[in-house]
Amino acid sequence: MALITWSDELSVKIKEIDNQHKKLIDLINSLNDAMKVGKGKEVMDKILKELTSYTVTHFSHEEKYFDKYGYPETKAHKETHAAFVNKMTEFKDKFEQGKLSLSIEVMNFLSDWLRKHIMGTDQKYSSFFNGKGLN
Repeated sequence: MALITWSDELSVKIKEIDNQHKKLIDLINSLNDAMKVGKGKEVMDKILKELTSYTVTHFSHEEKYFDKYGYPETKAHKETHAAFVNKMTEFKDKFEQGKLSLSIEVMNFLSDWLRKHIMGTDQKYSSFFNGKGLN
């Protein structure tokens, strides 16, 4: 069973961004699945790198829309993005140094952050962008 299952309540009603969120969920679920069968450590480095890289790409897409449409919460939203990237970099560095023993800390952070970010911070821009014709 997936750790995070896509549902309409996660949708920001912008197809491109919803698809990116689904990809992030797939990556988190892949790590969770590997962890369940005792292979979390084997795939953690690869998935941490992929998650970090993909979130940077995803965040730049969102931020492109913030700038293009003049989203009023741009500064605060970009700060949450920067904090996430910093935390992912910290996890990746700790893992590479052998200081991150298993992926449970990462899983808790990722699942909590993603749910809260999409259902909270990202939902705030949904109606703003939909009102600008972006969907």
